[in-house]
Amino acid sequence: MKGHQQKGCCAASRSVAEMTDKKELVQPKTQLDQSANHVHHNMVYIPGGDFLMGTNDKSGFPADGEGPIRKVTVKPFYMDVHTVTNQQFQAFIEDTGYVTEAEQFGWSFVFHVLIDQTNAQFVRQRVQQTPWWLVVEGATWAHPEGPNSCISDRMDHPVTHVSWHDADAYCQWAGLRLPTEAEWEYAARGGLEQKTYAWGDELTPNGEHYCNIWQGQFPTTNTVADGYVSTAPAKSFPENGYGLFNVAGNVWEWCSDWFATNIHKRGGRENPTGPVSGTSRVMRGGSYLCHHSYCNRYRVAARTSNTPDSSTGNIGFRCVKDV
Repeated sequence: MKGHQQKGCCAASRSVAEMTDKKELVQPKTQLDQSANHVHHNMVYIPGGDFLMGTNDKSGFPADGEGPIRKVTVKPFYMDVHTVTNQQFQAFIEDTGYVTEAEQFGWSFVFHVLIDQTNAQFVRQRVQQTPWWLVVEGATWAHPEGPNSCISDRMDHPVTHVSWHDADAYCQWAGLRLPTEAEWEYAARGGLEQKTYAWGDELTPNGEHYCNIWQGQFPTTNTVADGYVSTAPAKSFPENGYGLFNVAGNVWEWCSDWFATNIHKRGGRENPTGPVSGTSRVMRGGSYLCHHSYCNRYRVAARTSNTPDSSTGNIGFRCVKDV
C-alpha cells in the first residue's frame, strides 16, 4: 500500500509551519463559567464494561501504537450522539467571548482543494512535507476556508479549526468533558467486538457508504461518491450500535489523553486515562481526507495525534459526561 505509514492526510500540526509574523498569543481562558443551559446536547447512555481495545490486524499501523489487543474496562458514561456543531460552538462563543487559538495565531490549515479564488489571496504557505495543507490567514471556525467563507449554510456540520485547548474550554463551559481514548473506542465500537469498522468488517456494505472519507485519487481527485468533498452534517450516515453518528470519517475527534505509542504498557486496564504528560493529544475517528491508499485511519482501532494548539479544517470533537 503506497504511503501506508504516512500521516500527512490526517491533520497538519502547527509545529511544522513557522510563521515569521505570528501574532503574540493570548493564553486561552482556563476557567469559564459553566452555562450548560445555553446549548443542547443530545447524549446517549454508554453502558460501560469490558472490551478488547486495539488491533493486531495487518491493515493497521503498529507504529501508531494500535496494538496489541488488550482487555480494557470502562465505567458507564454519556456521550454526544454527534460531534459539536457550528451552531453549538457559536453559542459558546457568543456567551463567553472566547477567542480560539486559530484566531489568536491569525491562521489555520486548510486542505488545498477547498480554496477558491476568493480565498487564494490569503494562502501564506504550503506545508513542505504535505503540500496539500495550506496555511491560510484568517481561517477559523467561523471562516473555514478563509475570510471570504462562512458557515451560514453549515450550522449543523461539525465545528472545525478548533484546537484541543479550544475543545477543552468548550467542555468546561458546557459542564462536560472530552472522552478518554478508551471511552471513545469503546463507544465507537457500538457493542461489536474486534470489527474493522464501527459497523462491521466491510467498508461499504451492499454498496452503501457508512462514512465520509476520500474517494478517488488522494490528494488530487475526489469523486465525492459519498456525497461530500468536505464535512458532512454531524448527524449523517447510519449510526453505530450505540446510536452514535460519524465515529468514522468526517472530522478527527480530540480525546483527553496525551498520546504515546506504548499506551498498552502505560495506560492501565481499568478506566485508563493515558500518560500523565506528553507533547501531543490523541485524536480518533479519521476524517473526510482519509483514503485507503494513504491513510486508512477511519478504522475503529486507528489513532493519531496532534499538538494541543493545532487546528485544521478536519479536526473537531464530541463531549461526554459522567453518570
